[in-house]
Amino acid sequence: MSPSSRSPGRIRGGEKRGKPKPTERAEQPRRRALITGITGQDGSYLAELLLDKGYEVVGMVRRTSHDSYERIGHLLNRLHIVPADLLDQHSLTAVVRDAKPHEIYNLAAQSFVPTSWTQPVLTGEFTALGVTRLLEAVRLAHPEARFYQASSSEMFGKAMETPQRESTPFYPRSPYGVAKVYGHWITVNYRESYGLYAVSGILFNHESPRRGLEFVTRKVSHGVARIAKGLDRELRLGNLEASRDWGYAGDYVDAMWRMLQQPAPDDYVIGTGETHTVRELVTIAFAHVGLDWTKHVVVDRSLVRPAEVDVLRADPSKARRQLAWRPSVGFTDLVRRMVEADVERLA
Repeated sequence: MSPSSRSPGRIRGGEKRGKPKPTERAEQPRRRALITGITGQDGSYLAELLLDKGYEVVGMVRRTSHDSYERIGHLLNRLHIVPADLLDQHSLTAVVRDAKPHEIYNLAAQSFVPTSWTQPVLTGEFTALGVTRLLEAVRLAHPEARFYQASSSEMFGKAMETPQRESTPFYPRSPYGVAKVYGHWITVNYRESYGLYAVSGILFNHESPRRGLEFVTRKVSHGVARIAKGLDRELRLGNLEASRDWGYAGDYVDAMWRMLQQPAPDDYVIGTGETHTVRELVTIAFAHVGLDWTKHVVVDRSLVRPAEVDVLRADPSKARRQLAWRPSVGFTDLVRRMVEADVERLA
């Protein structure tokens, strides 16, 4: 995993390389990044971004009975894939020690809110304690690394103010949200206690054609595509009035990178500052294929969360001011892109 650099004195073309002349520029080593959760939506977009910037990228994956590299298949010949597990301290420490990355992006988690209700303990192990294990690996093996923690707007839950900013109190409404609050505060604790360069990005919902089918945006785009192709007749959804701040995942990984380029570590809210309901989502998605959503959507009360989060909207003014970050893809365009991608998949 060490960068490929030529040492002084290597023979090239029959000529011995010595110290660079004043007019020559010494070759700089490539920056190296470690991404946990590289096979996920955000991990794949972040890997693309960093590779385009000339990084060497190390992707951490769990050993499973099947490899799911669908999102990064086009990148595999440019990546280093290493096995490790957020539940296993030794494997994390070994990866950090061996890779010695300049930057670490912790994107791995049990990140589906409904699953956190059926598997709350496992969610805590991955999404909360997994952050501590990785921070411990950084502290023990490579404290010079810059560390990014993927925090979530679900930490705000029953929001105490709207819009939500970095100073808004947390009030999580799911085991996932609670676990993310732990991960957020343990990152702050390690930054303040051990002097690590550790930041948390409090990202609001961000979607793309690579989103998992279990998430409502992709469930809608995929369902619309199947109905448009005559493969299904209805789409079952829960709370149509739930309102979220939805953006494009490709924009949000750029914000992650920008956070680790700042002179000092800090935490940032990332979002569009706009909210849209699930009802708006389905209206745009069905209209894009020429269908009336009211003829196909069935409200299923069993799909409503035990404790609903009604409205989340970001105040990303700090990120705009300090990171010079702004989203480039609007909500309508995002929904249409997702529907088109799913229609194309089925074709």
